[in-house]
Amino acid sequence: MIALNVLARRLFGQITAVLCLLVFSGNASAFLEDSGARKDIKDLQEKTDQQSLQVKNQIQELISSIKSLENRLQGVELTIQSQAFMDLLAQVERVSGQISFLKGDLEVIQHHLDQALQREKSLYEDIDSRLKKLEAAAASQQTQAAATPAPAANPEGASQAAETKQFNDAMTQLNEGQFKLAFESFNQFIQANPSSKLLPEAQYHLALSQFSLKNFKAAMLTQQKLISLYPESTRIADAKMMVANCQIQLSDIQSAKQTLRDLIAQHPDSEVIPVAKKRLAVLNSLKK
Repeated sequence: MIALNVLARRLFGQITAVLCLLVFSGNASAFLEDSGARKDIKDLQEKTDQQSLQVKNQIQELISSIKSLENRLQGVELTIQSQAFMDLLAQVERVSGQISFLKGDLEVIQHHLDQALQREKSLYEDIDSRLKKLEAAAASQQTQAAATPAPAANPEGASQAAETKQFNDAMTQLNEGQFKLAFESFNQFIQANPSSKLLPEAQYHLALSQFSLKNFKAAMLTQQKLISLYPESTRIADAKMMVANCQIQLSDIQSAKQTLRDLIAQHPDSEVIPVAKKRLAVLNSLKK
């Protein structure tokens, strides 16, 4: 730009000089009549023509320089626009990957919720059936109380009823979103009932309450303990699915992939397999 300004000022000076020469040549032809004056005027005219030609040439050079600068400017603009477009495209791809990942999270959470509700329904039905049997037995005992001696207490039945109620209370807390209370209740249940048939369920829901409290490492360890202690439990596939989800939350993507592969291979008929396959596909699609 500085070079163009210098060239423009030089051209302006030359154009001014040409104009002055033209004016002077006009005045000279009007007032000078001798041959010497005419020769001077002719020489001046030739000099003026030469300078005029030089000015025209320099103007053309200036125009060419301006066009060259315009072309370069357009090239720079195109480069900037192209880079901005690529940056935007990369950002869109990143956001798209994050959306896919979040969709996978939602699917897993929804699946766990559906399973928890179904298990809770089945558990309540079982509890209700047991309570009805206990109530029927109690009513029968009351009917026979006047004619027969009082029967010996049934500590096993009472213990089972208390155990079921304790588990039921913990489930209620979990379903109501009282995750800390649910964690404490399930933990107390496991400590108080080491031989209960409900231990696998209690262990699983203990991990679920830990996961809900965002204590992902503890939830993973609890589920791994369930898998180790109760390999025949119907909760094994669900527990492995939660282990994979915990690993994802802990950013251990490679371990999560392996856990999902093992789950799919070892439990092909489990209800969690469709979700496991979708989650594995999402993880495989993420850029390393």
